[in-house]
Amino acid sequence: MKHTLNLWRQELGEVPESVWRQTDLGVLILADNGLTSLSPDIGQLHRLKTLDLGHNALTSVPEELGELTGLSDCLYLHDNQLSRIPDSLGNLTGLRYLNVGENPLTTLPEALGRMSGLIEFRAQHARLTTLPDSMGRLRSLRELWLRGNAIESLPSSTANLHELRHLDLRENSLTEVPEPLAGLPRLRHIDLRSNHLGRLPDWLTLMPSLEKLDLRWNRVDPSLPLIGELARLGCVVLT
Repeated sequence: MKHTLNLWRQELGEVPESVWRQTDLGVLILADNGLTSLSPDIGQLHRLKTLDLGHNALTSVPEELGELTGLSDCLYLHDNQLSRIPDSLGNLTGLRYLNVGENPLTTLPEALGRMSGLIEFRAQHARLTTLPDSMGRLRSLRELWLRGNAIESLPSSTANLHELRHLDLRENSLTEVPEPLAGLPRLRHIDLRSNHLGRLPDWLTLMPSLEKLDLRWNRVDPSLPLIGELARLGCVVLT
């Protein structure tokens, strides 16, 4: 059984030193505490499986976070003031869920591609314009949530995400459906609401698993023959 320490919304301001001495912790929840910094001593918690640092005011996280190689369930870094993610996070090769959304991030590190265990990655409401090429190495990724950025294109390596099922690209700056998606065999849901799309590529009808394509609040003509063809193939198209 995982040893859990839940300090959610305790108005801590800073983490008590005694926390870092609890090296048997499996789950540590420090969300919503007004934290502005973290001690490098966090790297001592080698048994952690889940770490929640969301809803704080962190401007950085220590490189020692990458020493928590036992993290396998979840790492929440969302809703802070992070302008960068440390390269050391690439050491967390067993982590399945990572949320870095709601931070002023303009880029993501190439080291992200080393996190080969990721199944779900969230970077919503940041300031990203693109993704690192290394994203294509996340061969286990099933869900990618990127709503509310300024993404104009996806790297060609996205074509390697063969396990991807759900892609959320709402409220970005796309002018066309990203071509690297064309060959993704398991992609079921694509959310492209509130972009700048005007036309649709023919290859959409060749996607074998596509079940739902959301195109609302774009400039796509709902009378396009391609939309009718997608509907006949069993895909729900929202315009």
